[in-house]
Amino acid sequence: MRGPRPAAWPIAALLVGYPAWWALGFGGLSVVVVAPAMALVLWRRRPIRAPRGFGLWLLLLAGYLISALMLGEMPPGTYGEFGAGRLLGYLMRLCLYVSLLIMVLYLGNLTEEELPQLTLVRMLGVLFLTTVAGGLLGVFAPRAEFTSPVEMVLPGWISGNSFVHNLIHPTAAQMQRVLGHASPRPEAPFEWANAWGGNLSVLLVWFVVGWWVYGGPRRRLAVIPLVALAAIPVVYSLNRGLWIGLGVAAAYVLLRMGTRARVAACAALVAGALAFALSPLQTMVAQRLDSPHSNDIRAFTVSATVAAAGTAPLIGYGNTRNATGNHRTITTGKSGWCPTCGHPPLGGDGQLWHLMITQGFTGAALYVAFFAGAVRRHWRDRSPIGMAGVLVMILTLLYMFVYDGLVTPLSLYLVSFALLWRNSMASRVA
Repeated sequence: MRGPRPAAWPIAALLVGYPAWWALGFGGLSVVVVAPAMALVLWRRRPIRAPRGFGLWLLLLAGYLISALMLGEMPPGTYGEFGAGRLLGYLMRLCLYVSLLIMVLYLGNLTEEELPQLTLVRMLGVLFLTTVAGGLLGVFAPRAEFTSPVEMVLPGWISGNSFVHNLIHPTAAQMQRVLGHASPRPEAPFEWANAWGGNLSVLLVWFVVGWWVYGGPRRRLAVIPLVALAAIPVVYSLNRGLWIGLGVAAAYVLLRMGTRARVAACAALVAGALAFALSPLQTMVAQRLDSPHSNDIRAFTVSATVAAAGTAPLIGYGNTRNATGNHRTITTGKSGWCPTCGHPPLGGDGQLWHLMITQGFTGAALYVAFFAGAVRRHWRDRSPIGMAGVLVMILTLLYMFVYDGLVTPLSLYLVSFALLWRNSMASRVA
């Protein structure tokens, strides 16, 4: 495998060096740190190529800029005052959107000599191994956490913001009462347990491509035990969205592979299912499926988000809002004697709902059109990278109902999009 040339080092630093970013406190914000270096590479090789369908992403970004006009407004059924926290959240997301735009253009304008496709795929594979290690840390040392250097230097009014705190304060797991008692849900090295689950499924796709499909005997030999090891935090994550995503991925692979490969894949799935059924992990899965504690909360939040978005359907409100009450009462909220009381903000239960409250139905439609268009354009690409990239686009559309795209998930979605774009350019040249 050819290694990356100097122009490709920003993406290598972002993906392979992600554990260092997490420990420093940058985590998902690391893409903002490396974006200037990527922009410099782009500036030196004008004119800049852009992928088909990228106009939709530009419209999405333009809509987010316009939505700032509504930051001071409050939709019905919400509470709160316009202040530094709301403005900080808006500006942080704006920086992320711009940085991700730069990253996609940067990746698409690097040549195959500067950054071979397989090298980029294997960088994602390295991040998969990091994610598995973080998941195991969350299972066996769930209360591990520390104050990052970034957290030390930020003023308290910034680091104390709950959204910012999750990004800059490294923790191994979230402790949640999912099964009737405090259960650890792995999240290292990402910002939330749900982000860990969605990211692992996306990175697993690229790990299999880089280490199994294009791997030699040694890499292939390592795939099975590493994937089996990953099953431990996958189950302990209690993450139903992740489990559904893995099921969708398995169905997609069986649908699109050739007959011989399909038989081998079925045999592997049956063997894995039997091993799981005979392990202690299957009991935990059964308990989780019998404890759908978050369904009522999600139903309330989604319905309240759609109702609020209906009052500003074209441009939304620029940022999330807190609901008045929750699915049980209208009087819940933070107070001096209960600082952790309250309800997740509207738009916090999935990227689709987040876009509805921040950018209206227009923003949500542009997001869906961007990723659905990528599936349509690249469906006929039967190469391993092409089929893997389309699978990630499908998972993106699935996860938008249950997972927030910001911060790290959207970075991985768009790296996968860039791999599809690079693949299509290579096909046209060939």
